[in-house]
Amino acid sequence: MKFKFISLGILTLCLNFSNAQETNAPAFGKGLFDLVGKDSTWSMKIGTRMQFLTIATWDDDTENGLVDPEQSFLVRRARLKFDGFAYSPKLKYKIELGLSNRDIGGASEFTNNAPRYILDAVIMWNFYGNFEFWMGQTKLPGNIERVISSGNLQQVDRSLLNSRFNIDRDLGIQLRYHFNLTDTFLVREKLAVSMGEGRNVTTGNLGGYQHTARLELLPFGAFKSKGDYFGSDLKREETPKLMLAATFDTNQDAVKTRSNLGSYMVNDTGFYRTDINTIFIDAMFKYRGFSLMGEYANRTAEDPIAKNSDGTPTGDEVQVGTGLNLQSGYLFKNNWEVSGRFTNIHLDEIVTGKNPENQYTLGLSKYIAGHKLKVQTDVSYLSVENDTNRLMGRLQFDIHF
Repeated sequence: MKFKFISLGILTLCLNFSNAQETNAPAFGKGLFDLVGKDSTWSMKIGTRMQFLTIATWDDDTENGLVDPEQSFLVRRARLKFDGFAYSPKLKYKIELGLSNRDIGGASEFTNNAPRYILDAVIMWNFYGNFEFWMGQTKLPGNIERVISSGNLQQVDRSLLNSRFNIDRDLGIQLRYHFNLTDTFLVREKLAVSMGEGRNVTTGNLGGYQHTARLELLPFGAFKSKGDYFGSDLKREETPKLMLAATFDTNQDAVKTRSNLGSYMVNDTGFYRTDINTIFIDAMFKYRGFSLMGEYANRTAEDPIAKNSDGTPTGDEVQVGTGLNLQSGYLFKNNWEVSGRFTNIHLDEIVTGKNPENQYTLGLSKYIAGHKLKVQTDVSYLSVENDTNRLMGRLQFDIHF
């Protein structure tokens, strides 16, 4: 009899939990839970997403053709996301945690030898009018391709321009403001001051501070559902939409080879320091299923070759140079999309010893539930001047809850 009462209690609890899920669970792709406090002074939406990637690469030997491929299967990304407001809808927050090995790798003495679980941990306070103050760790207002979430990309992954030049996430403060010049002409301004050494650093500021400024011009007004910040024209803009933007970033006394990314430049006195400047110019255009994105990057340094106190090179150098990325796609009415990309990377050969690169990518995507449930594949050919070329094929499955 006692067992029957316990079983009945467990069954009742499960039914109540099930009913709660039916009433509180959002629609697919809108999060797992959407909680609001009884007094409406806080909210929290909990979501998760996963990316499963298979990749194969072949070296293109001019004498023997394509050699045997290197292949791998990866949980490319596995993440938990929490966002909402606290006390007032004007005070928002976001926490995003990475769980895959690719997300948390990079532990070192500079991160207290701990895995880098935290991607974003930031508060956003709309303290007056159209002004927002941000504080914490999050993406800096850099190139558009980097700011677009990895779950909202038009192709399997970002371009070589992004991997060589992006300024990624950092710890600091940001100020954001937007206004309308006319009824349709929208202007957005974004400023940031950060540590300049990347995410999850616990050792304090080894160099100087990093300063970032970005200006975005939208002459035809805002995109539907913030469409300038996700790949593909999923909203099928009924009128042409365009964003033109520029970012200037300066990292004073930087100690890493790629501004706030790359490896530390260690010398006989501790760290080699130099000022690193990065410029991005980018654009996004969408109209009736057609999308076009363009990016240009330029990185310079006061003295890009790391040296010891006696002037001898340490073997490290700042990855200075330029990059160009052009990407376009067309989304058919059945939600299949064909896309193409051309990327040119030209690092300073004298400083870096690296040859110019051109990469050509053809992509195919099926959006089952927008970016929340999709399958993507692409094929890329990398041409390296006076070096080995490479062919790469990828297939990725993406799901968001």
